[in-house]
Amino acid sequence: MGKFVISTRANGEFQFNLKADNYQVILTSEGYTTRANCENGIESVRKNSQSDSNYDRKKSTNGKHYFNLKAANSQVIGTSEMYESSTSMETGIASVKKNAPSATVEG
Repeated sequence: MGKFVISTRANGEFQFNLKADNYQVILTSEGYTTRANCENGIESVRKNSQSDSNYDRKKSTNGKHYFNLKAANSQVIGTSEMYESSTSMETGIASVKKNAPSATVEG
C-alpha cells in the first residue's frame, strides 16, 4: 500500500509526496501555506486520481516524459518525476491510480 508523506519545505510551506510500495516517489504536490490545505490536496488526489482525463501527459524540453494530475477545476494538484519513456510514464500513472485511494498519511 502506498503512502502520502507530508513534509515542510525550507520556506515553511507544506508539501506531500505520494510514495509507492517500493518507497519511490510517484507524485509530488505544490507548496501549501497550511497543513490543512496540504491535507485537502491529498484528498483531492484521492478523488481525482481515478479518472484518466485528469492526467495531463507532457514532455520536457530535455525529452523526458512526465505528467500532472489535475483537479476538476483544472488546477494541478501533483506532478510526477521525469521518465525516460512514455511507457514508463504510463506505468507511473497506473501506480498513482492504484496507490492514491487507500494510501496512508504520514508526517
